[in-house]
Amino acid sequence: MPDFRTAIVTGSTSGIGLAVARALAEAGHAVMMNGFGDPDAIEAERATIENETGAPVGFHGADMSDPGQIADLVAATNAQFGQIDIVVNNAGIQTVAPIEDFPVDRYNLILAINMSAAWHLCRATFAGMKARKWGRVINVASAHGLVASPYKSAYVMAKHGVVGLTKTLALEGAEHGVTANAICPGYVLTPLVEAQIPETAAARGITEEAVIRDVLLASQPTRSFVQPGQIGALAAFLCTPAAAQITGTALPIDGGWTAH
Repeated sequence: MPDFRTAIVTGSTSGIGLAVARALAEAGHAVMMNGFGDPDAIEAERATIENETGAPVGFHGADMSDPGQIADLVAATNAQFGQIDIVVNNAGIQTVAPIEDFPVDRYNLILAINMSAAWHLCRATFAGMKARKWGRVINVASAHGLVASPYKSAYVMAKHGVVGLTKTLALEGAEHGVTANAICPGYVLTPLVEAQIPETAAARGITEEAVIRDVLLASQPTRSFVQPGQIGALAAFLCTPAAAQITGTALPIDGGWTAH
């Protein structure tokens, strides 16, 4: 068994996932990054994290909507690092539209990437964690795993499903040293959120500035975006011995949004 833990972080080429990958590497864990983007830019990020932290960092470009590619991601990670101890299900996409106009192909893709991918990845890695008596499942579920917003029916469905998966895995892993928790961020100014600002503006018939002021940050009493590094720090903490009894929870990091 290697003298470090190994983490898969899906959707980690930008935004929240990239911050989580860096935080885990800084904590001394090997990390397999995953996601889409310009290959040269991804390699630059991977090499930077590896060089600055000293942790082994790999990359696999699995499409998380495809169970076969998820299986390839697991096989490649085991081949490179020997085992998988930490799974961070972060990959996600979003579409904003009234339900009567919601594109069916986008509904199917949102559920596949935001929810089903987490199930497939955990199915492929959970037995190994149980056998080794140590494992961490961290699902990035969003405040929308706890509360709803209009025009996001597929996303809210998927994130509520991820919270349910988290609770089930916590029960299945409880006697085997495996914890499962969901991190539920409020609005973070990531590429995913930036992309939905014009969609929300169109759906609501308001300006993009009004979306930021009156829709996004209106939900958060702090009136400020959550920082990706804050989410990375929470994920890293959940992998420490101090967090061994935290399991089955949905942890908001949302500037007070879900306190309403």
